[in-house]
Amino acid sequence: MAETVKLWRNARLATCDAQARRIERGAFVTRGARIEWVGEEAALPELAPDEVHDLQGAWVTPGLIDCHTHLVFAGNRAAEYAERLRGRSYEEIARSGGGILSSVRALRAASEEQLFEQSVPRLAALLAEGVTSIEIKSGYGLTLADEAKMLRVARALGRAFPVTVRTTLLAAHTVPPEYRARADDYIDTVAREWLPQLVREGLVDAVDVFCERIAFTPPQAQRLFEAARALGVPVKMHAEQLSNLGGSLLAARFQALSCDHLEYASEAEAQALARAGSVAVLLPVAFYCLADTHKPPVAALRAAGTAMAVASDCNPGSAPGTSLLTAMSMATRLFGLTADEALLGVTRHAAQALGLGG
Repeated sequence: MAETVKLWRNARLATCDAQARRIERGAFVTRGARIEWVGEEAALPELAPDEVHDLQGAWVTPGLIDCHTHLVFAGNRAAEYAERLRGRSYEEIARSGGGILSSVRALRAASEEQLFEQSVPRLAALLAEGVTSIEIKSGYGLTLADEAKMLRVARALGRAFPVTVRTTLLAAHTVPPEYRARADDYIDTVAREWLPQLVREGLVDAVDVFCERIAFTPPQAQRLFEAARALGVPVKMHAEQLSNLGGSLLAARFQALSCDHLEYASEAEAQALARAGSVAVLLPVAFYCLADTHKPPVAALRAAGTAMAVASDCNPGSAPGTSLLTAMSMATRLFGLTADEALLGVTRHAAQALGLGG
């Protein structure tokens, strides 16, 4: 059966391609699910479409991409927001057993079915805003079985909904209770045992690490990155969110897909990421919720030519929201991105951050 050819005319187009074209009187042609032609309506090739749709001047953009989320989780940490309002810092809460470890306890107690059911409304909210691709990280299980459980749920969401899901192993999110004061042993276990097994099971598209004083050091991150490189798995990093430990410079050496947060990054990090082709992923919802005062070095990133992406960081603690459009708005208002930069940040550059640049 022949695929339906449709002409979509009288559209304003933001192509988000290398030229980032904006076409005020544009049109495009689709055959089935593929776009075959796009450009000025006056330059349309001769064709006999099966259907013609007048978009009446509406804007058309590529599907949106949320390139940093922790969408699969259990429970909530609303009480921590109140604690931060009373003056406790994110680090203080984490060191007292809250934060990520609170989410770990909730996730370990949840079944795969419960996690799937709780994740569906969060994913549905993002899809309603135009999200067509999403990254989902693990990192709240911190055992092999529970990390695998999270990643299987992420894969199941991708099968059940019209969305491309990229999975990221973030077992190096924090040191689990079973390895208290033994972070090196934990990293070695993840690198030597968990990562190879989860890769064999087809559950891992990338590897991430939280490089921070309350998480893991650059040397520990390097060991994990070396294990990922040996398996041909790309890497990412939560870097420079609460301090500057040099994580971004390490990630750039490994040509990381992205470095995310970057509130404490500087011009040196911006230049290193640009040289490496790594994307700077900005997470303004977390910045807002944590009431941080250090902003990512947007001017330095812009000057260096670093690709900048924007993501929701959907998670139960520091970014309890499911709106990529809100993150875009916050990125312009709080971080000074232009509207064009914000749009590229959730399309072209977000794709690059997931290894989907093609």
